[in-house]
Amino acid sequence: MKNIRSKSLLTLIIILFIIGFTTSAKNIIGYTGDNFSDSTVDSVAIANAPEGTLVKNPARVVYPAVLREHRDESKDYVKQFARKQRDYIIYMFSRGKDYFPKAAKIFAEYNIPEEFQMLPALESNFHANAVSPAGAVGYWQFMSELGRDYGLHINSKVDDRKNFTKSTIAAAKFFRDQLNFYNGDILLSVAAYNCGTGGVKVAMRKSGVENPDFWDIKKYLPTETRIFVMKFIALNVISENYHKFINHKLNFSEPPLIQLALKDSSNSDSNLVAQNPL
Repeated sequence: MKNIRSKSLLTLIIILFIIGFTTSAKNIIGYTGDNFSDSTVDSVAIANAPEGTLVKNPARVVYPAVLREHRDESKDYVKQFARKQRDYIIYMFSRGKDYFPKAAKIFAEYNIPEEFQMLPALESNFHANAVSPAGAVGYWQFMSELGRDYGLHINSKVDDRKNFTKSTIAAAKFFRDQLNFYNGDILLSVAAYNCGTGGVKVAMRKSGVENPDFWDIKKYLPTETRIFVMKFIALNVISENYHKFINHKLNFSEPPLIQLALKDSSNSDSNLVAQNPL
């Protein structure tokens, strides 16, 4: 039993050594340092895994489940965005740390994907008094008519668009309707939020595709909307891998799995871990 435990411990030590004790590696042993999620690997499962077993690679860039289908179409943009907008991203996540949990709770109550919580970062930089050139106001940048349609009080005395909780509830109701209209397509809903349902309908018609998704109609959308949706994807991917981003470890070339191989004590030069780029 002692030998088995020693072997298991050696396996875990080897993994941490190869990966480096980054915050991603800390996740393997249960480290949680902030509110932003990251991929985790069961350390017990790794420690007890037999030689040659494939396990999840903790250095792998993880996509939110709702955005995984077209990973290849967006990864280059995410890489560039993470590099060029690093200061902005850190600033936004710092500003959003008190808002994200509130939005996630409200969205959960309305059965809305929590990925939508990133939109105030793009719309208003989390500023209650933000006003767009078109007259949209508040955290979620509602136009007055649309805001009233979703229950916000907007008059000379009060403007609920500047109230984060009330405006987020209105946003949840809006996205619930959009998701129903677009058969659950989160990216089409985000596009419609930016350019309106009419703009998305036009792009869908131009695509000539039956039941198109965002990637089918992307080139027919306004440039501003295309960029808006891509930024939305980028912020969500970075959120899912925030520890890696902060530590400059956002490497899209990492394989999803790594293969464990214990060190052969009879050969000090033997390979410790063989990576399997599946």
